[in-house]
Amino acid sequence: MDALIAQHIMNWLVLGSIYTLIALGFSLLFGVLDVIHFSHGDVSMAAPFVALGAVQVASYWLAPAAGPWLLLLAVLLSMLVIGLLGVLLEWLVIRRFRAAPAMMALVATVALGTVIRELIRTFYPQGSNPKPFPALAGDMIRIGDLVVPVFSLVVIGTTIAMVAALFVLLHHTPLGIRIRAVAEDRSVARLMAIRPNRIFAATFFIASAIGAIGAVFFVSHAGVVRFDFGVQLGLIGFSAAVIGGLGSMQGAVLGSLLIAGIDSLVQITVPDGAAYRLVFIFLLVIAVLVLRPSGLLGKPVFEKV
Repeated sequence: MDALIAQHIMNWLVLGSIYTLIALGFSLLFGVLDVIHFSHGDVSMAAPFVALGAVQVASYWLAPAAGPWLLLLAVLLSMLVIGLLGVLLEWLVIRRFRAAPAMMALVATVALGTVIRELIRTFYPQGSNPKPFPALAGDMIRIGDLVVPVFSLVVIGTTIAMVAALFVLLHHTPLGIRIRAVAEDRSVARLMAIRPNRIFAATFFIASAIGAIGAVFFVSHAGVVRFDFGVQLGLIGFSAAVIGGLGSMQGAVLGSLLIAGIDSLVQITVPDGAAYRLVFIFLLVIAVLVLRPSGLLGKPVFEKV
């Protein structure tokens, strides 16, 4: 029984880590841009397709030299590509709605997500069909009586490292100081010779690259990737950010762990729980919004009238 409980805790931490990587992007972008980037999940979910394509091309041309590090290199390439894609989309689309009403930016990013999904479905070979995605690490290690997949440790360790690196970046580097200055007051930041456009581009690159890792972990955990996985992953990541408080990095982590806990608990205790887990997750979101609209760690915003 102890080993079974430990296994459930491990599954909870893995799911919480994956959701954290997506929720961080939502909180980071909202905290700097005040824009809810609803296509963030779809942008992130393009990463597994980039990684699969890179593996297939490399395997065709370098079959004798293809080794166990090929998939890792493909994942790193996908992070770079998706980070640059985030910068491109910010320049092409989202920048146009900075001064627009929030509803316009919301509708534009929802539409952008649909465009990304349909482009993947149309132009990726057999893009409508689910595709198997290889495990990033298939070995097992034994810790006492518990057998732990190396993949689980990789996911949890990478997420902890990413959260720590993002904290250091935002609070102890010149770029982080500029990001926080732009988030606080763009006009004052301009007076301090900070160029907001460059900060927006850097923020989108960071958020998209982190989301790419989360999406790759998500499909590797599931063992399969679909062109429409970004919808579910984006909704869960956004919900985690909302529960914790949009704009709060700590809130994104807390919200992700809560949602992953509900997800795991429902699948364990409710008959056919996998079919109903999203119901319980979004009931939690509704309850938090009713009781604390700003999120658990978010700060209430007051507007003068």
